[in-house]
Amino acid sequence: MAFRILVGSYTNEIYTVSFNPDVLKLTLESTLTVGHHPSWVTPHPTDPSLVFTGLEQEEGKVLVIKYDAQGKGTVVGEASSGGADPCTLLALGTELLVGNYTSGHVAVIPLSYEPPHLVASKATVLKFEGMGPNKGRQEGSHPHQVFLHPTRVELLIPDLGADVTRRFAKAASGQWAPTGKLKYKAGGGPRHVVVYHDILYTVFELTNELSAYHFPPLPEEPTHIATLSTLAHTAPEATPCMFASEILLSAPNASFPTPYIYVSNRNDPSPGNDTIAIFSTADSEGGLAMVAEVRTGLKHLRGMVFGGPDNRWLVAGGVHGGGMKVFDRVNGGKDLKEVASLGLEAPTGFLWI
Repeated sequence: MAFRILVGSYTNEIYTVSFNPDVLKLTLESTLTVGHHPSWVTPHPTDPSLVFTGLEQEEGKVLVIKYDAQGKGTVVGEASSGGADPCTLLALGTELLVGNYTSGHVAVIPLSYEPPHLVASKATVLKFEGMGPNKGRQEGSHPHQVFLHPTRVELLIPDLGADVTRRFAKAASGQWAPTGKLKYKAGGGPRHVVVYHDILYTVFELTNELSAYHFPPLPEEPTHIATLSTLAHTAPEATPCMFASEILLSAPNASFPTPYIYVSNRNDPSPGNDTIAIFSTADSEGGLAMVAEVRTGLKHLRGMVFGGPDNRWLVAGGVHGGGMKVFDRVNGGKDLKEVASLGLEAPTGFLWI
């Protein structure tokens, strides 16, 4: 059977693409023009026909899109994101959380079963403050991801501008309340996180690093395990222009019993272009270590996502070149093999539907 994938972009469009694993082919089915830079696409928590996207612009917007059985979308709802440049969205239960990168806060918008599905009049805001030593990138707070802990009701928000991951829990009022923060070394620029076996993995955009922390429930505090470069090479002329971006970790399953961490690196000037670095987990026999580096042929490799049975496939895209590609996880997940590509313009994020 063919799989359907929605692709956010740094154009005005969201693409609908099909992937046929039997013939290893990607096909563009349709495009939907929605507005400036719909870079992130996230699913509705209960209705598989609905998705949300944010328009990365000064007056940010959130759109609700309904897709039919043929993968064609229609915008059925719209609301202000409450800030500038919404770059991350997460729908949980009866609310949508929207991270506004430039204005430095997260909007919490209640959801409704009826169109337009967003109750903007009752939205609340989680406002942040902070800065870091990188004058060009850390002049203020910049939330870059809204992430729900996989085994407990704890919200994690990596803040690239303030060098922290912010922690929130549900208060008795039903609102998200701050419970603390994990402080990293200055200037790293934490971008995205994942959690596995109560170990928090953070990718740092500004220093191209991956860290691991023991991350027990509060009131216990996190403790540092290790920090490694996301780059296998150390060429000094290449490192300053590179930026680590996405981090993925697939829990063990029948096809891939050993978990690995996948990190995308952007703007590599080397032949073969950008890389996906693959790491063993911190609780594995060898500890946190890079086990492979895969050249992708993509330029400005930003978003990645797993998909298919047992998360067999990894999809990635190059904003500045290379389009969209599907990689097969081979050697037990320790390596990747390119199996399909499609020449899309500026793909940034992916959602399997």
